[in-house]
Amino acid sequence: MSKGKSKVKLVPFDAAKYLTDDEAIAEYMNAVLEAEDLDLLLLALGDVARARGMSLVAKEAGLGRESLYKALAPGAKPRFDTVVRVARALGVRLAAHPVKRAS
Repeated sequence: MSKGKSKVKLVPFDAAKYLTDDEAIAEYMNAVLEAEDLDLLLLALGDVARARGMSLVAKEAGLGRESLYKALAPGAKPRFDTVVRVARALGVRLAAHPVKRAS
């Protein structure tokens, strides 16, 4: 009998492991904001919150830990003020930039 190819075991990617400083977090959030996808934004906020510590972020945002998890869950529709409070607690600011319009 010949040996078959061994299966490669993949582990889930966890962005939070790589968000180790303010610069990395800012670059990550800017890239996500460019995608203009609310679910991706919530996922990214959750990644940063896990990197910083969910309990601490929840406290600084004035939310319960469970409420923070629910607000950042895929498909959630959090209020804008909740998103802003979480961003502020994470030490990031959402910014607007002019969009080039086709002439």
